[in-house]
Amino acid sequence: MTDQAPADRGRDAESATQFEPWEVFRQEKEGDPMRHGGSVMAPDAVLAVHYAREMYSRRQESVRLWVVRRADIHDLDDPDLLQPPLDRSFKKPGGYVMRDKLAAARAQSGQAKPKAKAK
Repeated sequence: MTDQAPADRGRDAESATQFEPWEVFRQEKEGDPMRHGGSVMAPDAVLAVHYAREMYSRRQESVRLWVVRRADIHDLDDPDLLQPPLDRSFKKPGGYVMRDKLAAARAQSGQAKPKAKAK
């Protein structure tokens, strides 16, 4: 984000006085994920950034801020689009629980679990 005036800055005077909600996402330290910090009300992007800086980084509690107009956030809640068309549980790390499968194979073969090797 730069401090240049956005393209929507040149709106007419009536819409310039209308405040709209802007969502603020912040990163507490380098490498952390961005988390929703809250929202600010501002008439344009420049003031929204200034308000977000004042609210969420004044005491150096954030290293990065994202400021997004709430109207520009698209909510995807259609269950048909969120569910994959095929079962792909095998791609998840927990898809194969080897401990249970090994225990079942040992029980079926009648072998006991091998003891850990001593160093």
